[in-house]
Amino acid sequence: MSPGLVWRIGGARLFVRRGDLTRMAADAIVNAANSSLLGGGGVDGAIHAAAGPRLLAACRAIVAEHGPLPPGRAVITPGFDLPARHVIHTVGPVWRGGAANEPALLASCYDQCLALATAHALSSIAFPAVSCGVYGYPIDLAAPLALSRLAAGLAAGRAALAGMVLFSNDAFTVWARAAHALLGAPGEPAKDDII
Repeated sequence: MSPGLVWRIGGARLFVRRGDLTRMAADAIVNAANSSLLGGGGVDGAIHAAAGPRLLAACRAIVAEHGPLPPGRAVITPGFDLPARHVIHTVGPVWRGGAANEPALLASCYDQCLALATAHALSSIAFPAVSCGVYGYPIDLAAPLALSRLAAGLAAGRAALAGMVLFSNDAFTVWARAAHALLGAPGEPAKDDII
């Protein structure tokens, strides 16, 4: 697994790395969920498979109480069998060309996840590329938007360590390039930088 790249933002750190999100020992990992919260393909299916059946039961209980989760919103559950203590589920927008409020909804996903991290006193959070799979959000548009929201959240003290875990080398390259353009050259990671 790639050790990743790290940028300092005040006293916090933002990372971009290649790897398997389900193996991250963060306080929370983010699930790119669908509105039903019942699992699906891609990262959603992988998280549900790794967390075990109690995650599905917890998600069913949330939907039974509050209804389907709309795009741009987030909820939190325990991590169950994952190394991460919690899973924050967010529903990204389906890409419809960019004129259907997709950028604001995607920004809200990252903001709401960071707000939940703060509310639950979680210091580290790892994200997938929300909406960039079957929902079709162009990765080259999603990366700078998401990274800017993470940087703003870290600067505001929402977490101590937050970043992206990308499954493929190609995705890692796009996100690393976007982070470099937004934040400048990465720093030298300290031993505790990468979760």
